[in-house]
Amino acid sequence: MEKTVNIHFSERMSQLPPYLFGMINKMMMERRWNGEDVIDLGMGNPMDPAPDTVIGKLREVTQDPKTHRYPVAGGMRNLRREIALYYQRNYGVKLASEEEVICTIGSKEGISHLCLALVGPGDTVLVAAPAFPIHVYAAVIAGANVIRIPIASEDQFLQRITTMCESLTPLPRLLMLNYPHNPTGTLASKEFFTEVVALAKRYGFMVVNDFAYGRITFDGYTAPSFLEVPGAMDVGVEFGSFSKSYNMAGWRLGYCVGNPKIIEGLGRIKGYYDYGIFSPIQVAGIVAMRDCEDDIAIQAETYRGRRDVLCDGLERMGWPVEKPKAGMFVWVKIPEPWSRMGSLKFAVEMMQRANVAITPGAGFGEEGDGFLRLALVENENRIRQALRQIRRALTELEREIRY
Repeated sequence: MEKTVNIHFSERMSQLPPYLFGMINKMMMERRWNGEDVIDLGMGNPMDPAPDTVIGKLREVTQDPKTHRYPVAGGMRNLRREIALYYQRNYGVKLASEEEVICTIGSKEGISHLCLALVGPGDTVLVAAPAFPIHVYAAVIAGANVIRIPIASEDQFLQRITTMCESLTPLPRLLMLNYPHNPTGTLASKEFFTEVVALAKRYGFMVVNDFAYGRITFDGYTAPSFLEVPGAMDVGVEFGSFSKSYNMAGWRLGYCVGNPKIIEGLGRIKGYYDYGIFSPIQVAGIVAMRDCEDDIAIQAETYRGRRDVLCDGLERMGWPVEKPKAGMFVWVKIPEPWSRMGSLKFAVEMMQRANVAITPGAGFGEEGDGFLRLALVENENRIRQALRQIRRALTELEREIRY
């Protein structure tokens, strides 16, 4: 007699809430499959092309069958060398490419695997909130506890870290940062990073900074690297990505740089999980870093123009908006009376009534509910159309509320 197989998930799965980004994207794709023209202000999924030279190099190298073999797991030597040169050129940071640089399958994969290497049950991770989900749930999946520290002024944020360190036993093991910040666009100063390093050394915690949006800045602002600060290499690492700077999101190419012991741990974990990045993509990444500096500036200016169109349009609708100085999103508070709906219901209503996909702030934790994250991936005309459609949908909703 056959037994009924009891299929069940592990306990850690109960700690993972529904992935709201995936839900919104699924709704958008279903509507598009049904012939609807949905304007995508939801996912930060670049629609602009990668540089021509990068695409050409990928096409060229792919013709060589030798490149179809398993790649070098931690990244090609020349790519790691190019990343080190990039940091020297842009931030004045000297990196030993063999010990202090490792390539990852995008920064999301790298952060996930690094948490498996650094933390486990009984450990505590401090995370700036609202938070991109992987910054929280990579630690949760690894078995650690997470304490969310609300984004505030730099002094307030640092004071909260100090308070946590003085009240927790055992002490926190890891601080997860993300500057420029996703979703809010908040920038960090070198002085802030200097204080973070001092706290890390005083209380013995490690630091990870997700620097994926480091080169997408506006209005004369620049984003410092965490590693620019003296002593940062002693306590932590920084993740970077080709996704945003070079419009290579689907290529899945990123890197982690910094403390060699932490890099070693990430490499050991990755050795069990993956075989690295397709070799032609790595070669194309070398070309991107070596030859496409001007493309980064052009792309940042494109995002700035879209930011201005979106923010100016929202202001004309009466929404309170603060223009971000970095990133590819606008983080905006839902005004009354719409805020009573909550960000998830508001996002669903805009999808159904306006054919506009937006990301609910609740997807970044409870601190984000009442806010929306609007991506700057559509062109300016499409953003203007999205604003018109949102305005019409809100007028319709207002009539329904009134009557």
